[in-house]
Amino acid sequence: QLHEKYWPTFWCFGTHAQTALANAIRGALPNLKYQREVILMPDGGQVSLDWYDAPRLSPDRFSDSHRPIALFMPGLTGDSNTEYIKSLIPNAHAVGYRYKRSEHCKFTKVNFHRVVAFNNRGRGGMKLLTPRLYCAANCDDVRYVLERIKTKHPKAQIVAIGVSLGGIVLCRYLTETGDKALVDAAMLISVAYDLVAGSESMSRNGLNKALNNHLARSLCTIVADQKEVLQPLKEIDYDEVLKSSTLRDFDERFTIKMWGFESSDHYYREASNKGKLNLIKRPTLCVSAADDMFAPLYSLPIEEIEKSSHVGLVVTQKGGHIGFMEGFLPTLPFFSERLLKQYLSALIKLDDIKNNF
Repeated sequence: QLHEKYWPTFWCFGTHAQTALANAIRGALPNLKYQREVILMPDGGQVSLDWYDAPRLSPDRFSDSHRPIALFMPGLTGDSNTEYIKSLIPNAHAVGYRYKRSEHCKFTKVNFHRVVAFNNRGRGGMKLLTPRLYCAANCDDVRYVLERIKTKHPKAQIVAIGVSLGGIVLCRYLTETGDKALVDAAMLISVAYDLVAGSESMSRNGLNKALNNHLARSLCTIVADQKEVLQPLKEIDYDEVLKSSTLRDFDERFTIKMWGFESSDHYYREASNKGKLNLIKRPTLCVSAADDMFAPLYSLPIEEIEKSSHVGLVVTQKGGHIGFMEGFLPTLPFFSERLLKQYLSALIKLDDIKNNF
């Protein structure tokens, strides 16, 4: 049952204002301090996990082995210190849970979530080791990372939170693994489920196109920074890639060639999770705004989710893309942060019931 109410900032007109101002407010937060774990992938590449509260910080070994883990997956150009991640992570960490010091002890204590942010290849200040980045249609790196986390923390409840592109990839993982998924639950924030519709929306003239250009230029910067390692991909014309002014331009010149798609439309169709949500077999909460320019209301899989036994959807009338700003004088936490805390708390209560606390 949803307890959190959402009152959008009434004077903040339009989806773009919501998105930009919320981003600016979160951006004023200080960068988080992490303990980094670099993970070498089977193909020789590397990703990293930035742990906000490392295992060594907990004085109680029993507590530490059972501490729930919240794994965050950022968006297209994001990393562990992206604006919304800096805001979400402390809120997740603040959610407490009860634990017993031994099987025979009735006394319970309170500890807090262990929280970690996933950095894609080439993000979070990392250099590429192999000529491969990431895309919306592949979840191999996430699969490998979750296997590693589960092996190291077999008793811990794992909740994965994917934002924007991170949510697309997480959703793909959930559809591909079904009841074998190594997460106990998931939350998808501001996710595009139909990338064809999302691309069409972002191609419209005006502020959508301006944002489209900004993201394309950000991707070009990522490629330029890693160009030396990417150079062996001879089928890619890097001079043309760096001229990309839209996401579709970038995908036509770079993404589809790196990943073997026939066209950008082919890539968008393959990367879309709409029509596959029935395959998800873990509790999954989806949070979207009806005015999200990446995932407009008509593109959301509402009827599909209504038929699902494992997936729920919250749609707000306003909120933009990863915005959800609220109040006359907007202050954090915003609706998405508060809803995350409610969701994690509910999952802990379910786990308590299962373990007879």
